[in-house]
Amino acid sequence: MDDRGEPVVPAVRVSDRERDAALEVLAAALAEGRLDASEHESRSDSALRARTADELAALTADLPAPAPTRQERDRKDLAEWLAEWRYWLGGAVIMSGIWGVRCAREGELTYYWPVTPLGVWAAVLIALAVWPREDADGTKD
Repeated sequence: MDDRGEPVVPAVRVSDRERDAALEVLAAALAEGRLDASEHESRSDSALRARTADELAALTADLPAPAPTRQERDRKDLAEWLAEWRYWLGGAVIMSGIWGVRCAREGELTYYWPVTPLGVWAAVLIALAVWPREDADGTKD
């Protein structure tokens, strides 16, 4: 128990991966001019010696997280685009099922009406893949 009567929680030890992440934040801060070389060196040495999460957090608390790289943004965009195609496929299955039930009830094949909404949806997804995307800073990819 501490002096306020609360239980003392032992500090959580950090892993090499967490140290590496802190070093990446420090390197990005150096590259952006947020740290000078001597402060970067001092904080990096402290990060390598840090044993607990509290010690590591104190070294990067006043620095923003580094912006995602272009490769990370592209990977995220691709994952989102592929997820949209999965939604498209789900919509195609549902609409085709509705069309199939209607044809079965009427006893004849009718016009495949899902082609219109699915075609428009697919065109939008293709346009999203082809159209240049604008970044937060207003530049186009």
